[in-house]
Order: sequence, then structure tokens, then C-alpha cells
Amino acid sequence: MKHCLAFLCLSGFVFRALAQCTAPASEFHLDGDFLIGGLFDIHQASAPIYHDRPEAIDCSNQPFSLRHYRMFQLMRFSVEEINNSTNLLPNISLGYEIFDHCSDTQSFPDILNLISSNGMIQPWHEPHEQQTSPYKSKVIAVVGPRSSTQTLTVAPLFMVDLIPMVNYGSSSSVFSIKAQFPSFLRTVHPNTDSIEVIYHIVQHFNWRWVAFLYINNDYGIDGRELFIKRIKDTEICLAYTKGLNDNPDYSQIFKQIETQRIYIIIVFTPEMTAEALIESAIQLNITNKVWIAGESWSLNKRLPKTQGIKNIGTVIGMSQPVQTIPGFNDFIYTSKNRNDCLNAEQNMFCNQVCNCSSLSAEDVIATNPSFSFTIYSAVYAIAHALHNTLQCGSGRCNEYIKVYPHVVLAELRKSNFTLLNQSIQFDENGDPKYGSYSIVFWNHSGDAEETGFYELYPTNTFFINNSKIQWYMNGDVPTSVCSPECPVGHAKKYDGIHKCCFTCEICLNGTYINSTVDPYKCIHCKKTEWSAEGSTSCSLRVVEYIPFTDSGAIVIMVLACVLVGLTAAMSVLFAINYNTPIVRSAGGPMCFLILGCLSLSSISVFFYFDKPTTSFCILRFLPFVLFYNVCLACFVVRSFQIVCIFKIAAKFPKLQTWWLKYHGNWLVITVAFCTQALLLLISYSFDPSKPYNETVWYPDKIILSCTLNLAAASGSMILFLSLCSLCFIFSYMGKDLPKNYNEAKAITFCLLLLILTWIIFATVVMLYRGKYIEILNALAVLSSLYSFLLWYFLPKCYIIIFQPHKNTKQYFQGIIQDYTKTMSQ
Repeated sequence: MKHCLAFLCLSGFVFRALAQCTAPASEFHLDGDFLIGGLFDIHQASAPIYHDRPEAIDCSNQPFSLRHYRMFQLMRFSVEEINNSTNLLPNISLGYEIFDHCSDTQSFPDILNLISSNGMIQPWHEPHEQQTSPYKSKVIAVVGPRSSTQTLTVAPLFMVDLIPMVNYGSSSSVFSIKAQFPSFLRTVHPNTDSIEVIYHIVQHFNWRWVAFLYINNDYGIDGRELFIKRIKDTEICLAYTKGLNDNPDYSQIFKQIETQRIYIIIVFTPEMTAEALIESAIQLNITNKVWIAGESWSLNKRLPKTQGIKNIGTVIGMSQPVQTIPGFNDFIYTSKNRNDCLNAEQNMFCNQVCNCSSLSAEDVIATNPSFSFTIYSAVYAIAHALHNTLQCGSGRCNEYIKVYPHVVLAELRKSNFTLLNQSIQFDENGDPKYGSYSIVFWNHSGDAEETGFYELYPTNTFFINNSKIQWYMNGDVPTSVCSPECPVGHAKKYDGIHKCCFTCEICLNGTYINSTVDPYKCIHCKKTEWSAEGSTSCSLRVVEYIPFTDSGAIVIMVLACVLVGLTAAMSVLFAINYNTPIVRSAGGPMCFLILGCLSLSSISVFFYFDKPTTSFCILRFLPFVLFYNVCLACFVVRSFQIVCIFKIAAKFPKLQTWWLKYHGNWLVITVAFCTQALLLLISYSFDPSKPYNETVWYPDKIILSCTLNLAAASGSMILFLSLCSLCFIFSYMGKDLPKNYNEAKAITFCLLLLILTWIIFATVVMLYRGKYIEILNALAVLSSLYSFLLWYFLPKCYIIIFQPHKNTKQYFQGIIQDYTKTMSQ
């Protein structure tokens, strides 16, 4: 090469520089007792460079970055400020060796120069050689490089000898892994913190549908992965993500964003890439977007003043707070007035050239101030570590202490000093344990106006002053959702792969939606609760039952007591007139059994009220079914006897003889009673009637009732219906008996009333299941009992009391003779 001839040979782990560069003193080099390395990409290789032979890249031919030149000057200023101070390193001078690290992969000569001494690069062989081997590294620490990819490329070379790297711009989260990067520290916050701020901005404005554009390198990919991880299990959806390469198709990218109706675009890229993206958005007439700028370009000085920038929408960004570095502007003015850069040929140093002849001090000062404090604090952190290593405690440093990079590293990790009212410390991962972020907004004047902050230490505090932001929507905060929020009481149903895209379904009766717990599921209320359609909570159901004090219950119980009283009175009346024809024709001794069973059946009525228990439920059905079954058996026998006397005896005399001889009437009654008792015993042993909460018919009520297993009770019901059928058949056969001897007609009429009563009750049960169904059930039982009492026994009592002339043998014999003559004719 014309200005710097170097040949490096590689043999195992040994590199040797066969030629060294000499040049006049320049901005890139300053002699001192201890050297600090600096890596700044003043020039930036925008695309890969290919060579047909091995040679170092010529950075001076690459695009120049004024912003990074400013960073470069900040390191120079920091070192000279420390040297001009008598407090930090009083009798020690710092020097620097700064390189224009313009390429991620092809700027290695500068790195090898920094870590070598006398042309030799030898890693430590054994631990004990640490104290006896000659000093190997030219520098005690390195500041930089800026990008994560640059750092990933060169960091392993410094990690071998534990040379501290105090980085000012590489924010990839991978550098927090100390097993891989043991001597890496940084004054810039990692991507983890940057993504946290971006997440809080998106969350603060309730944006749910966002795009994430990132630079397709280690920095951008790390940011994308952290963002995806951060929004997991939140309501934010990443609708579109794209890595930007050297020549991205911006037209296609914006077309896809427009197609998916995305209005929030997060741009996680370096400044140059963001500039190209925003300029393309202006040219392509992209409007009505909110652009969230990463800290690398949020304080850009040129873009906010670009023509047409207002049309693209609103730009909100986050940056580390800009702190004015006292004396830096004066340093730049003084430096530029020396005209050191008028002759580029005289500023060469190992392929390092500033190309700054056309720059003014105002240009340097006015450029993007991002990362100013991170560079400033990085240099001061190294100086403080060296201060502690050299024991500079009494106005003088100990010059005889041998300084090794790993010793400086140990002191760096323990850093705790104040710089510009900011406490500088590092955590166990080498990340800054201090600082905050500013939330900025590009106002209509073309300035980045601070509108909020995110405090990292000691607590995470986020704040945005919404009133300061001038939205493109005339004051309204823009929205960005895939699907609008569901109305109250509606659950979301996924519609596609994104959780932000959904349809809304109303929660039905008995369910509710709790959007804070799970907006995608209608939750069923407990059995003791209820909810109307579209509810967000459940209410306790009203428990209903008929207490003993209810007016309907009182009436029913009074009627039951009246029935018992009537049966008792009729029994006394029948006992007094036991030998009269009326009593004998009504059944004789069987009348007392029927009246007694009617009284016992009425016991069931009293258990239809109050809160049901297992015993109450059993006693609701057992007395009525068992004893009413005996009544039916008696009427079956009685109707059969009537038909037998008038119609069957003449045709089948032996049947009547057998019936009388073996007391067929009592035999049938006994068999019916025992069979029903056995069936009830089996039924209640298998599945007894028990309390039951009716919750289906009324969503807001619980009706206390009793279960009835129809399958288990089917035997009892069949026997019950069989007796009714036989009774009806026999009584119907006697419908043409003498008018005044009409027990069969009375029984038929009572059975019709019985059947009609239970048909009406069954119909009501199908239409109504409220608490008053218990009163209706008790009323049906009483109706069944009163039908026989009033229509079978009461007429006979009337004859006994008011028509005694019809209660004589002569009268009955006359009726029978008349009926016999009529039948013979």
C-alpha cells in the first residue's frame, strides 16, 4: 500500500507485524503512560467489499459519517480532559490509539495492532505466567466498537487476554452473557431495556397491531427476538416483521403493511438505514402512520426537517437522555481552528484518515448527539479503574505498580463514581446500573421534543405527557387493531393465526366474561349463581321454597285436617249405622279401611312445605302411594262385588262361591298392599327420593324440590295404574245398575275425577316448575282424596242423616226386584 505497508503471517497463535506504519501525529494517536484503544466507524462500508488478494480495507474510500466523527472527537476530548485534570490521574498521562473500524469483517489490522506488543501476539499459556511474562497488550482497555456485529467479530480477540472492552454502542443482549464475554462492559443500555421502553410506548397507547422493521444483523435480529418474547402473553400482536438488507424493496414492504392495515411501525435500525426507510416512505406517499424510532435514530437532526416528513404521520422515539458535555464545544472549535485536517495526506496513520477538510465546528456540534454520554462515561470508567489500580489516593499515583488489563477489568467491575450528576455503576453482567430513557416526539418545528421518560433505576417508572404530542389525526390518538374490541359481555373467538384477529360472541345465560382473566372464554357461573346474557359477573340465585307460613300452605294443611276430621266423623256415623243397608252396600267393614287409608294418605300433604330433606322427600310420596293404593284395591274389590252380584253370580255361581269361601276381597287387598310395600322398599333402596335444586327453568332462581326416579318407581306406578284400570273397568260394567244402588257409578265418577286431576297436574308440571308446583302437587293429592270422600261417602252420609226411609231393607229389596224384572223383560 502507498501509505502503509503491512504483512501479517499466521502460524498457530502467532502473528507478526513485519512492517509498521509511521506518520505524523494525528487525531488518531496520542502518546501517554497508558494507552486506551478506540474503535469508531467514522467511515462505514455500506456493502461487502471483495478483493482478489489479501489486503486491509481502505476505510477512506467508504461513506463518511459526521455523527460517528463526532463520537470519535468525544473520546479525544474525554482523554484530554482527564489529562488536564489533577484529580483523577495527577501524575499519569493517558494516551489513545483510535482506529476507523469501518467494516464488520475486514478491519482486523487495527485490532491486531491494539492487542500486540512489539509485533507479537501471544495468549497466556499457563496461569502462573501471568506474573512473569512480559507485558503483552499495547493498551489497557478498549472503547468501542459501535455496532453489535462489529463487536461480535472482534470481541473474542480481546476476551482471550481479558482486555477490558468498555462499549458505548453495542446493545445486543448476547454481551450480557459473561461466560462468552468475560471482559465486556458497556455504558449503553442493552436491547432488553430498549425493547422494554418500546413495549411500554405501544402498551400506553393501547396499540395492538404493529409492524417491526429491523436491520438484518446481530443488533436487529436480537431486538426482534426480544420484542417477540416481550409481547408474548400480552394483547399486542406482531402483524408484520421484516429484516432490512442493503437494498430492500421498500415498495413491497409498505404494500404489505398497507394490506394488513397496520398503522404502527417500529423501526429498530441504525441511523443510515432509518434515513433510507423514511425517505422512501416520503417518496412512496405513505401516510397516517406512527413511527416508533429506536435510540440510534430518534435524535436525527436532518430527517425531522426533510420536506414531506409531516405527511408520513407521527414519529415517536426513545433515546438515552442527551447530556451536555461541558467544554466539548470549545474543544471542537479549538481543534478545527488548528487546521489539522487541511491536508489529508498528512493525517494518514495505518490507513486512518479523517477526510474532514470541509467540516466546520458547527457541523460537528450540530449533528446527532446520541451516545455522547456513553462515550464520555466509558473513558472515565477506564480512568477511574486505572486510578484505583495505581492507588491514586493522595494526590499522586504509584508509578511502580505493574498494570495488567485484567487488573483494570477487576476495578472496572467495581466502578462506583459520579459523573455529571450521574452515578456510574455496572451490574454483574457488565451492563450499566444507572440511567434512564427519554421519550421524544418530532414536533412540527422539526425538533425532537421530550415528552416523557422511562426511569430504569432504582425503579422502573414510565411516563408520557400525551398533551405534548401532536398527532396526525388532529389531536386524537391513532388506533391500530386487527379487530375492534368486543362489546361488553362478549368473548373473543380466534379468527386466523393472530390472537388480535377475532370475532365476538355474546356470553349466554349462565355464563359471563372476565376480560382481565381470559377474554376468549365465557365462564360458567356456579350452580348457586346466575347471569343474564352478555354479563361480566354472576349474581347469587334466589332460593325459593314454600314455607309452612305461606298462605297457600296453610290452606292446604287446613284442608288436610278437615279431611281427617270428615273421615273420623264418617267413621263414627258408619259405626253407629253399621248394620244398615247403606253402610253394608258401601262396603261394610271395608268402609273403615278406606276411610282410615284416606286419612293416612293425607299425611303426605304436610311434607310438601319448608326446606326439603331426605325424610321429607320420602314422606311426600310414600304415605300417599302406599295407602291410596289400598283404597284403590278396596274399590277394585267393591266394584267387582257389585258387578258379581248383579251380573256374574248367575252365570258363574262357582266363582262367587269360591270368592266368598276364601274371602277373596281381603285376599286381593292384602296382596295389593304387600306388593306395593315391597315395590316401594325396592325403589327407595335403589334410589330414594332426595332434595334437588331446580336450576334449569329459572336462571335467577333455585327451586328447592325433591327428585323422583321414574325408573326406580315404575313398579309402584304400574301397580297403581293397574288398580285404577281394573277399578274403572269393573265400575263401568255396573253403570246400568239401579239408580239408588249406584256405588259403581260413584266409583266411576271418582276415578274420572282422579284421572282428570293428575292429567291437569302433569300438564302444569310440563309448563311450570316454580316453587308453587309443590302447592299444586299437594292440592292434587288432596283432590284425589276428596274425590272419594265427597263423591262416594258423602252421599251415603246424606241418606243416613236426611233420608233414613231409603236406608231400610224393604227399600233396597224393592229396588233389586224392580231391576230384576226389568232385566228379565
